Amino acid sequence: MKYFVSIILIASLVFLAACEKDNLDPNEIKGVIAVQGITTYQYGTHTLTTDAQFFALRSTTIDLDQFINQTVVVRYEKIQGYPVDGGPEYLEVLEVK
Repeated sequence: MKYFVSIILIASLVFLAACEKDNLDPNEIKGVIAVQGITTYQYGTHTLTTDAQFFALRSTTIDLDQFINQTVVVRYEKIQGYPVDGGPEYLEVLEVK
């Protein structure tokens, strides 16, 4: 009986952990937005930093300054022809959540 209860407890914990995981669409990413400083690659107005990656951002429809130093989810399209000069992926931000 103790074995059965242990199995149920472990399964419940795994299920709860999976439920809390971010369910993002393929063209969404979560990170912190910052102002783009001086760079060697010279594209983008802002950056998005995740735990594992770094992106250059621009948006023709959204004022990204509203989200500086905030953790957000952005919906994006990759801008063709990038990265260049050793820079990061370049993303057009379509929506900020």
